[in-house]
Amino acid sequence: MIQAIPRPPRLALLGLALYAAASAAAPADTARRDDFYWLGEFNKASTVMTVEQGIMPRDLGVKTARAVAEVIAQGDKPGGKRPQDYLKLEPLIIAIAGPDATRMHSGRSRQDILATTRRVMLRDRMLDLYDALNEARGKIDAMAAKYADTIVPAYTNGVQAQPITYGHYLLGYSAVLRRDAARLREAYARLNLSPMGSAALGTSSFPVDRKRLADLLGFDGVAENSYDANQLAQIDVGAEAAGLVNTMALTVGAFVQDVHTQYHQTRPWLMLQEGKLTGTSSIMPQKRNPYALNTLRLQASQAIGDAMTALVVAHNVTPGMPDYKRAQAQEAVDSATEMYRRLSAMLDGLVLNSGRALEEVNAEYSTTTELADVLQRDADVPFRIGHHFASDLVTYGRQNGLKPAELPFAEVQRIYTEAARSFGIENARLPLTEAAFRKALTAENMVASSKGLGGPQPAEVARMLKEAQSSLEADRKWSQDARGRLQAAQQRLDAAFGKLAGS
Repeated sequence: MIQAIPRPPRLALLGLALYAAASAAAPADTARRDDFYWLGEFNKASTVMTVEQGIMPRDLGVKTARAVAEVIAQGDKPGGKRPQDYLKLEPLIIAIAGPDATRMHSGRSRQDILATTRRVMLRDRMLDLYDALNEARGKIDAMAAKYADTIVPAYTNGVQAQPITYGHYLLGYSAVLRRDAARLREAYARLNLSPMGSAALGTSSFPVDRKRLADLLGFDGVAENSYDANQLAQIDVGAEAAGLVNTMALTVGAFVQDVHTQYHQTRPWLMLQEGKLTGTSSIMPQKRNPYALNTLRLQASQAIGDAMTALVVAHNVTPGMPDYKRAQAQEAVDSATEMYRRLSAMLDGLVLNSGRALEEVNAEYSTTTELADVLQRDADVPFRIGHHFASDLVTYGRQNGLKPAELPFAEVQRIYTEAARSFGIENARLPLTEAAFRKALTAENMVASSKGLGGPQPAEVARMLKEAQSSLEADRKWSQDARGRLQAAQQRLDAAFGKLAGS
């Protein structure tokens, strides 16, 4: 369900009993922001503007405003008529105020009405998506803080590669969500421009004040070129939203697969809390199926499918056709919003076994990269010699079923001598004591020794976490401000329309 921006109380704005009744009759759940709702808002704004511009005489404007208010009130009643097409709604206004009330429609067309409808509906959904994204992002950041020092294995090509901390890993995903939030804000700026008043595609001979309409309807500006506003922008604005959904779903899908890879292990270090996130088999009592992962992955796939639908229907279509003027982009954004809500729920039940994670790291040879680095950095051994030695060490250890900590030091020394001989160096001795060698192979040492910007070392994780939290706070404020501007525009529209209807 799309969360609507609540309307402000209108009783304080309106002396007109009829419009007060319309407010009282409006459903408490303002999520009914359907085509009928927006046709009502557009009619309110157009009535105000046409009177202000002298297109409609004021006395007729009062009569028209009251008719518009009554149609809205009747439509908001249980079982009331809520036409989704302006040509089906207009007769309801005419029945109350007569045909002269249609002067409200001057300089307007179903084309710009539809173009504006798509934008306002997508606008609401983009803000809901933004908030859902940031909710999940906040949970990821909180987990990153909790597990800032927890060592886990990281993988490339599906194979354990190097130890990092889970905090470092999660901040990687936080960085992606931060980019997605930035992309969404940029897309919103292009979306929140008004086509209203551009008529079918070439404006009209009436002195329509498009900037006034934009202001009353909460837009940040006007989509200026009238042909673009009605016929072209609907293609790329919808496609941009669909493209955002695609990138978001790919990231969430990758995260789900990481968790799932652990979940299906016999002794995983990452699990889901049993309960609403898991389910038992209908026949096998030992099974705990990862419902949260399955449904989240499916939702990510659904989002991509909806996004692709939006792109396909707009492909190879002559501008001005109805194909891309429907709700496909909205449905894609709705799917992505639900995806993030499911991600947040899954994150609440994610359980990390730090001891098991470290055990998995210590059972493998992912720290041998640091061993080669130590030989170069501390003993001036050429990197390729150190790398060759470390690789031979891994081969020996795996062939003999040994963990890194179990390698006999005498064998380590022998392997180093042989590795150096392959480079033409005879009788080379390992330039590390046994203690230094053992330390070089620990995951704790490798993580702590990282020096690069953005690495898993505690200082860098702490710095990145602070930046992530600061960025999230600013992004949440952006949403509050954007919703606040829409709320203020709603109040301006209600005040102007209420003054006219009640005069």
